Amino acid sequence: MLNKLIQQAKRPDGKIGSLMLKIMNSAHIQLNKWAFEKVKITERATILDAGCGGGKTIRLLSQLNTEGKIFGIDYSQQAVQSSYRSNKLDVAAGKVNIQQASIYDLPFSENTFDLVTAFQTHYFWDHLEDGVKEIFRVLKKQGCFLVAAEIYKINYHMRDYKTKVDLEQLFHKVGFKKVNLYVHSNNKWICIKGIK
Repeated sequence: MLNKLIQQAKRPDGKIGSLMLKIMNSAHIQLNKWAFEKVKITERATILDAGCGGGKTIRLLSQLNTEGKIFGIDYSQQAVQSSYRSNKLDVAAGKVNIQQASIYDLPFSENTFDLVTAFQTHYFWDHLEDGVKEIFRVLKKQGCFLVAAEIYKINYHMRDYKTKVDLEQLFHKVGFKKVNLYVHSNNKWICIKGIK
């Protein structure tokens, strides 16, 4: 049963997946807001939410980025549909674009994004280094990659890159010039910020 729930969190599908996306939207909002305190989002930024899940992060980004463009990707079709529904007005206005895609093969040109977010998702990536490299590719120079997650989920799901030192070394290895790591005062959340 636990493995089925984990798979639904990783790749939501069907009725259980729909319920899982609603839970994620509600449960992650405070973590997301805390992580966004670590970056300055300009009004006309081009942003990618990698692993957009139920779409709540995209909605929050839309509120913070009033004149910019926001893209969301997820490899779960159920998540893409949920994100679309959560952001249908912004999608209709052309401000938000959501599509199904793999983190290892992003359908964007090099140097496209000012900010890429990956909240509560990187620990599901089977090949973290490859995903981080692909994000680095699509970031503009001086662009920011912002990762946020609950520490216990990193410890549960990941075999490698569990420590702050490991994550910092990975970001530097991929090419990020500046890396900052933050741990929330509750000692339950971590945020990694890499600047290209």
